[in-house]
Amino acid sequence: MFDCDVLVIGGGIVGLSTAYALTRAAPGTRVTVLEKEHAPARHQTGRNSGVIHSGIYYRPGSLKARFAVEGAAEMVKFCAEWGIPHEVTGKLVVATSRDELPRLHALVQRGRENGIPVRELGPAQISEYEPRVRGLAAIHVGTTGICDYTAVAQQLAEASGASILYGAEVTVIDRRPWGVAVRTADGRILRARVLVNCAGLHCDRIARLAGDDPGMRIVPFRGEYYELADPSLVRGLVYPVPDPAFPFLGVHLTRGIDGGVHIGPNAVPALAREGYGWSVVRPRELGATLAWPGSWAIARDHWRYGAGELRRSLSKRAFTEAVRRLLPVVEESDLRRAAPGVRAQAVLRDGTLVDDFLIREAARTVHVLNAPSPAATASLPIGREVARRALERL
Repeated sequence: MFDCDVLVIGGGIVGLSTAYALTRAAPGTRVTVLEKEHAPARHQTGRNSGVIHSGIYYRPGSLKARFAVEGAAEMVKFCAEWGIPHEVTGKLVVATSRDELPRLHALVQRGRENGIPVRELGPAQISEYEPRVRGLAAIHVGTTGICDYTAVAQQLAEASGASILYGAEVTVIDRRPWGVAVRTADGRILRARVLVNCAGLHCDRIARLAGDDPGMRIVPFRGEYYELADPSLVRGLVYPVPDPAFPFLGVHLTRGIDGGVHIGPNAVPALAREGYGWSVVRPRELGATLAWPGSWAIARDHWRYGAGELRRSLSKRAFTEAVRRLLPVVEESDLRRAAPGVRAQAVLRDGTLVDDFLIREAARTVHVLNAPSPAATASLPIGREVARRALERL
């Protein structure tokens, strides 16, 4: 009667990690993954900066803090085991103005509460790590690293033993007492005992297709990147002190596993769930975003922040000015456009930006409703948690 035991929607790193965890926790469990694209990791997983985050930013005791700290160590081991390119580089978080110093000191305390080794630096010590970076003070976080998350996702798919169906966009979900039936755009019908929703940018839509009210909406934010024409200007990873009012980390410098240095991202509203440029507009998706009361609450409460991000999106000079706070030697001509990404940010009806990972359960279903950064770092423990909840429903 059933085509599989657990049907996972979404072939990004979280969905594939869930499949991997399911077959390890319960050998013999039949798992099928449906991915609408023709390869894994085509969206958030394959379009981020490739950083293995330490977990220093996240509220102690939160899922993000716990899973990022666990996940960072596990990701390094996973990459080493499977021969996936990676490196534990450490990173600097740099305060460039006096008003950032209290927030930097608060980060030191938060890091220690999360069990992360943190070293405080003065201006001369900053130069020892990054000769061309300038700041009043900084912290060095030694457990941060970099890797190739697309390669990780591909390895998870292979090692899981799950059946991965590409080009399989879900259009109908019929939930019954005995399980769940799903129809894809090409007419395939699959029946499973349990459904897991790891659809990322489309997770709220999938939850509604299943008959559940997720209580949130995905509001897509595009992150735009540049790369340095001369990557020798930066040795490793350099971040500004983040604003605690937002889940975005600000424009930072990241030497990737390929040796290039990416700069970004900013955070501007995307005009489609997969809106990787201003020219990509999908009226139905944009209309749904504008119809959600939380979108207007964000605009009302954070318009100053948004205006600055928009300015940096439309003006390369403004983007360069933001970079020069950390790297004064950089010129506008040093920056070259790189591929953008879109962050799937869950927003509540009152405009609250959901700050933690959000996993909700219903009859025969488990929904992952907020898994932006650091979800790639935390993907192995997230996958175990989602798998545990799914197995309880078999």
